[in-house]
Amino acid sequence: MTNPDHAPAASATASGPARAALEAWVAQIASLACPDAVVWCDGSPEQTAHLTQLLVDEGKLIALDPERRPNSYLARSAPDDVARVEGRTFTCSRTPEDAGPTNLWRDPTAMRTELEGRFAGSMRGRTMYVVPFSMGPVGGPISQLGVEVTDSAYVVLSMAKTTRLGPEVLRAIGAGVPWVATVHSVGHPLRDADGTLRDDVTWPCNETKYIVQFPETREVWSYGSGYGGNALLAKKCFALRIASVMGRDEGWLAEHMLLIRLTSPEGRAFHIAAAFPSACGKTNLAMLQPALPGWSVETIGDDIAWLRPGADGRLYAINPEAGLFGVAPGTGPDTNPVAVETIAADTIFTNVALTHDGDVWWEGLTPEPPGHLVDWTGADWTPDSGTPAAHPNARFTVALDRCPSRAADADRPVPIDAVVFGGRRSTNVPLVAQAPSWAEGVFMGATVSSERTAAAEGTVGELRRDPFAMLPFCGYDMADHWAHWLEIGEQLGDGAPAVFQVNWFRKGEDGALLWPGFRENARVLEWIARRVEGSVRAVESPVGLLPDVGGLDVRGLDLPPGRLDALFAVDPESWLDECTLTEAFFAGFADRTPPVFTAILDDRRSALRAAVPDQRIVH
Repeated sequence: MTNPDHAPAASATASGPARAALEAWVAQIASLACPDAVVWCDGSPEQTAHLTQLLVDEGKLIALDPERRPNSYLARSAPDDVARVEGRTFTCSRTPEDAGPTNLWRDPTAMRTELEGRFAGSMRGRTMYVVPFSMGPVGGPISQLGVEVTDSAYVVLSMAKTTRLGPEVLRAIGAGVPWVATVHSVGHPLRDADGTLRDDVTWPCNETKYIVQFPETREVWSYGSGYGGNALLAKKCFALRIASVMGRDEGWLAEHMLLIRLTSPEGRAFHIAAAFPSACGKTNLAMLQPALPGWSVETIGDDIAWLRPGADGRLYAINPEAGLFGVAPGTGPDTNPVAVETIAADTIFTNVALTHDGDVWWEGLTPEPPGHLVDWTGADWTPDSGTPAAHPNARFTVALDRCPSRAADADRPVPIDAVVFGGRRSTNVPLVAQAPSWAEGVFMGATVSSERTAAAEGTVGELRRDPFAMLPFCGYDMADHWAHWLEIGEQLGDGAPAVFQVNWFRKGEDGALLWPGFRENARVLEWIARRVEGSVRAVESPVGLLPDVGGLDVRGLDLPPGRLDALFAVDPESWLDECTLTEAFFAGFADRTPPVFTAILDDRRSALRAAVPDQRIVH
């Protein structure tokens, strides 16, 4: 039943068939999940304050000290609900071939039956919130609309920070703009079918979890988890898994990419889209404060980009999100001062530690930990406890307009000058390399690999293939995704962005990082920008174009002798081994792998075999 005090305002939902279809869908979900009430959300300050206080009163949010951390709160999740659940994330396309070998496919008809059983009565005793949202500015040329229904007020508050949530979304839906349907339940009803009551818990969830995408019908259903991308369905589920299929069908791209504007001392702006796996430095690069004098970086987005060819033959991009859902551990004044300033207020923290004076802490925030904390599980903690005070995947959720480096015009599409791929590789991959062609750039993106992080299932540190940083997020066959990129490049022709690969994480024989990283990464961005404008030379190597001697500005770094050679060394034997691994990886996609990749791999092998054995090729 709908609570009349929270029904959508008449001005926001003019009558018509589109509004009727939305309300019929909401009624259908309510009939299945059986909530005690239905509340329509408008993102207003009054509603936000009401839901926040409700969660504080229920013990689900801890209010932080208003002077140290104004209007900020701490949530603690259940120990088994701390990250994405890739093993329970399903792509229910019509055929398994459409999902491809990197997705878990389930028959859509069978999955709907299974989900109906799970969702039946799943919201008894709870309120179902209806959250209409826009990814990108409402009415923007690359924007899309969605609606999430959820029984989690925590999700509502997080969505209010990370999407555009307001009456104008309902007006657009009422006017007939298509929208993506997303359904979420924590799977912890407070009343059974026979009326038996159960107590609520601080973090309601269910040990059985489903994160399900139906690409053809543009739907997401999520059950059992209240955490992050499992529950904030506008993020990875819609903005990547569903949107990637929409982009394939409609001629655009939905990518796991940050967006920045890099401005040179001469005043020229370069727009860069960069793909990095989770916890490999996306947020640090998105909020970079360059060490090089005269260069500046403005933040457009830190995680997701939607890219569409423009009428002028260039590739344009937006950040569809309105907020940040960033990894807290490792974020500090030395590594990312802009992020620290961004989350100084108006932030929801999840699974970080609590200080005795009502502030938050995590590993990397300060050089030394406090002598006593309450850890992310709510237990007393000291530096001798032997466990992290904050969960490695602890997060902060904050609106992007709090970011001091946010571009003033971040809502408008920007023309992309360079696409950059990167991963966490301790060997082989040079500090920076440029692809000689668009096809070879797509090959670079397809062969990205990185060490596993706390945000992904598996052994931390294990090398995992992560093409385009999209392995967990592409909603269709990954090889078809590569083919789609090749098609976009053909369409763009000479207007296509230049493509590069970077690796901040290469190590020496002593196991230490060879490159200082962080603010000094601007030196690599400078070389990329100068290559785009054609003012610096590059030299050929079997793995791409590398900076010429003196091309990379390292003045003031005081690098040890031989350090640059080590950063750009290409060992033929190791790379031939990598070619063998790449060939085996491509074989997993059978005949869907673009044929041009075979030709590129053959050329690379020939170039490597032509190199003198056991002799490194340096820039």
